[in-house]
Amino acid sequence: MTSDTPQTAPEPEDCPHCGKRPALCICESIEPIKNRIDVLVLQHPQEQDKELGTARIAAVHFQNAVFRIGLSWPSLSKALGREADPKRWAVLYLGSAKPSDFPPDAEVAALGRKGKPLPDQIAALKGIQGVVVLDGTWSQAKTLWWRNAWMLKCRRVALRPAHPSLYGKLRREPRREALSTLESVGLLVSRLEGRADIEKSLLTTFGRMLDAYRKDQRSRKVESAG
Repeated sequence: MTSDTPQTAPEPEDCPHCGKRPALCICESIEPIKNRIDVLVLQHPQEQDKELGTARIAAVHFQNAVFRIGLSWPSLSKALGREADPKRWAVLYLGSAKPSDFPPDAEVAALGRKGKPLPDQIAALKGIQGVVVLDGTWSQAKTLWWRNAWMLKCRRVALRPAHPSLYGKLRREPRREALSTLESVGLLVSRLEGRADIEKSLLTTFGRMLDAYRKDQRSRKVESAG
């Protein structure tokens, strides 16, 4: 017996690397960078922006990078999956710190316990072996910061980017200095390693991702209108 009911084609699976729909995946165009500064991206489990989120892509972009989803880990080593000394790592977290307090022209600043820039920035940023980046909304990032006490053993750093995010009007950010996770990692690692090519590569990838998103949105509008 045959059925006259039309068969609906199965939805294409999301990319196992970036987690995006095939129409938005740009992983094939990414050539992982050999980075000296290790990268650990911790994503809040309630971060739901799969369409415009960049945390997974940031991890895909580096040879030495780890991506994790969760609220808390007992130590940096547990989160990273290998032994690591938190005193040699930095956590990117602005919190209530004011970028206006940063040293002149500084895009990256090392902060003390009270969120104020440390007096000797060169010494504070020297010798960092890896960076922890918190992915989520401002409140979600704050939750990750407070639920992982081991982060207080790391060097705290924050960014004051010279340019606003490439998101533009696609996503509203609460503060001017807010960047995507991809842009943040690119800026931070680029400055710590002294390699402008790292930031350039990640910004190029981000631009391709946004172009793919805009193209997909236009296609969906045409389909819905038809």
